[in-house]
Amino acid sequence: MNESQQKQLEMLRRKIARIEARAPAARPAAPPPDLGREVETELGRHWEIERRWPAHHRHGSADVGALADLPADLLAALSEEAAGCPPEQWVFLDTETSGVSGGSGAFAFLVGAGHITPGGFVLRQFFMRDHGEEPSMLAALARHLASFRLVVTYNGKAFDLPLLETRYRLARQPVPFPRLVHVDLLFSARRLWRLALESCRLVDLEARILGFERQGDPGGALIPKLYLDFLRTGNFRLFVPVFTHNAFDILSLACLSAIVPAAFRDPGRLTHPAEMAALARWFHQEGRIEEALRLLREALRRQMPEELLWECLWQAADMERKLGRMDAAVACWSELSTIRNPFQAQALEKLAIYYEHREKNPALALEMALAAQALAPGEELAKRIARLRRKAEVPRPPRLL
Repeated sequence: MNESQQKQLEMLRRKIARIEARAPAARPAAPPPDLGREVETELGRHWEIERRWPAHHRHGSADVGALADLPADLLAALSEEAAGCPPEQWVFLDTETSGVSGGSGAFAFLVGAGHITPGGFVLRQFFMRDHGEEPSMLAALARHLASFRLVVTYNGKAFDLPLLETRYRLARQPVPFPRLVHVDLLFSARRLWRLALESCRLVDLEARILGFERQGDPGGALIPKLYLDFLRTGNFRLFVPVFTHNAFDILSLACLSAIVPAAFRDPGRLTHPAEMAALARWFHQEGRIEEALRLLREALRRQMPEELLWECLWQAADMERKLGRMDAAVACWSELSTIRNPFQAQALEKLAIYYEHREKNPALALEMALAAQALAPGEELAKRIARLRRKAEVPRPPRLL
């Protein structure tokens, strides 16, 4: 070994010594007993925490056990498959992960799985104290999920389940999710509340819909850093807010899962016109047009932003038309046609069609079509205008009376 190589080797030894000097002290052998217990599986060890809440525990203004009291047919508001699966066979799942972007490099270090029982609500949290405990944690989670038929998540379709599926495959373990019906509550929440709220994040719905305010919550963005701190220190006490954060996510998920079907059962409990409009749109898509129209009329009697007002009027006109009540539809189109709004041109075109084909009045239909063309020129409108001009030029036969 020449002199240059000896110098490089010495530099490498000093660098390794500096790294070893910064290495953290060994983690405590056992966390406090009031924070769960160590569980041993055929693939190693991991940590589990079990929490229980009594039947009808209040989470903000909501009832954790309310879902169990809903009629089975109303559960179809969440998904068709849910209608045939009693809530006792549902599991509410949420993960805390090493990053928010997903990908094969991300992993879930904490998975919470909650479910309803006759005595209340039970949450089991599966936690890996270091990376080597992941196989054991995944195996225990899979065994736990085998007791259920339906899994409920919030944005789990895009994040939680794909991430866990990847980790199961990397660990060469069977993926437990294909046999479970999956309900992602994010889609139902957006349909019901996106018009009323600026954000449909779970924590925002928790505050606005459930009336529950978290105290001392670290927030999802900080949790990956807190886990890194835990890996360095092994301090369970400092990590308690993360366990609590995960528990609140799952309690809120269970409560919101009951509120969506309840809104279907009793739309009169809604007070915000945006919620009424959103539920009306949902009813419309389900073919329940009369119910949708009643909700829209009630929403139109409330104070609401102009953008929502125009949209509700446009939807109401379409529903009246489908129900064959053309006078009511024309009244809505006429109101939309008189003031600048996103539906003005479309309303004018609808009036042109009505006056041409129903009233046989090409002159008035031409007036409406020209007004629509001035706002939103289009090839079809141009063809309609040309046809109406030809019709208007043909003298109408005099009336006998």
